[in-house]
Amino acid sequence: MSLNSPNNQLLAPSLEALPQAAPTATAEKYTYDQILKSSALVGGGQAVGILIRIVRTKAMALLLGPAGFGLFGLYGSIATLTQSIAGMGINSSGVRQIAEAVGSGDTERIAMTTAVLRRTAIFLGLLGTGLLLVFCRQVSALTFGNDRHATAIALLSVAVFFQLISDGQGALIQGMRRILDLAKMGVLGALFGTLISIVMVYFLRDKGVVPALVAVAGMAIITSWWYVRKIRVQTPSVTFSQVRQEAGALLKLGFAFMASNFMTLGIAYAVRIILLRKVGLAATGVYQAAWTLGGLYVGFILQAMAADFYPRLTASANDNPACNRLVNEQTRVGLLLAGPGVLGTLTFAPVVIALFYSGKFGAAVGILRWICLGTTLQVITWPMSFIIVAKGKQAIYFGTELAWTLASLGLAWICVSSFGLNGAGMAFFGSYVSYGVLLYPIVRQLSGFRWSTANKQTGLLFLALISVVFCGFYALPLLWAACLGTLAVLVSGIYSIRVLFTLISWDQIPGPMRRLLVRVGFVPTSSA
Repeated sequence: MSLNSPNNQLLAPSLEALPQAAPTATAEKYTYDQILKSSALVGGGQAVGILIRIVRTKAMALLLGPAGFGLFGLYGSIATLTQSIAGMGINSSGVRQIAEAVGSGDTERIAMTTAVLRRTAIFLGLLGTGLLLVFCRQVSALTFGNDRHATAIALLSVAVFFQLISDGQGALIQGMRRILDLAKMGVLGALFGTLISIVMVYFLRDKGVVPALVAVAGMAIITSWWYVRKIRVQTPSVTFSQVRQEAGALLKLGFAFMASNFMTLGIAYAVRIILLRKVGLAATGVYQAAWTLGGLYVGFILQAMAADFYPRLTASANDNPACNRLVNEQTRVGLLLAGPGVLGTLTFAPVVIALFYSGKFGAAVGILRWICLGTTLQVITWPMSFIIVAKGKQAIYFGTELAWTLASLGLAWICVSSFGLNGAGMAFFGSYVSYGVLLYPIVRQLSGFRWSTANKQTGLLFLALISVVFCGFYALPLLWAACLGTLAVLVSGIYSIRVLFTLISWDQIPGPMRRLLVRVGFVPTSSA
């Protein structure tokens, strides 16, 4: 997303324990420059895309209300779950295969990998469409308790086809590390999809939910095709055995991703069904609202970093010190970028809910705060999980994801039964506590990974601030809790900015920003 007693004598030494040559600091400085540059590039596109999706979410909430928004979330879960099963993880395994081919410098291998990826995406798109068409009645009965939604679910098969083709094209763009095109693709797809989906729901209301999802997927395939056509790759003449071999490698790794995505999306789907059965459709809509907002900021940070991090980590998978250094650097940047945003969401949750949705969604505040705790742990565990992926350890990856799924499902059932709507947020937080406890010893065994001293300090700082602010809203009067949260946001924001500007080269900062930093008294050590 996503051994308990490893033998420490078998572990490779951590990066901190290795002798460091003088050029290493320069290399690390360059890596931070690269992380922040790609994060800013993709993050800028993500930020615009998020703003566009905020408009779409707000419009859907106002036009549909909590019950209709819950329906929107259920249909969306069905579509994404089908995409996960039929897609066989090619949006992730495709990135790895393309990145490896590009790294080899072999033009014939690049051409063959690209051709196989494209053909496989089309085949899997047709497979996903067929699955949803054949089982639309069963899916309707499982989700809603009757088959009255079978026709709408059958129409969702078109969205599945469009999205799987788009995923294959996106994997090619990311594997080639065309980061700017990836950012533009996300922005344009979100913009066009939002415009057409709002129009459909405005005129058709609940009946426009499924056509709106199809339209969003349609815009995704059009925009991804527009940027893929710029990639000039020779057309290879490949035999059936070559296609079978390359597709086999693609799908073998992809199966692990598919299983992971299936379990992750399956949990999201299962939680909605548990809420629907135990609390009602309106409560499902409230949960959908909190879930969307809870993952908005942190998801933006992680996706922005993943665009460049995953291909780079794959290239260093066999060099444990380099691999561990990349993960530590990525974790530190993630904490510095995400921490103030999580604190802000915790503090201003009622305002955020009212702004993004309406007063009818006020019950989402409590769930949102619990989800914020879970997303903080996501920032810490997410880079570590890529060590398993980059090393191609499919069985271990599947095992960790299965353990997380079982913990999530059990906690969701227990917490929702005991605490109602807020229990869904508690279960999300608890699942990532268990995931982190499981994951850390595994990656130590695989690569000798240990958190750097800087990460321990940064992590403890943000975890302490987030815990204090979270508890403040349960132990203090609302005004005092809000003041405490605001102070924590300001302190953490200043801390993050200062540290980030020490991690990157002074000459990489735009001139106007450098002048502003000097005016406020910030001068890098190297320039003092």
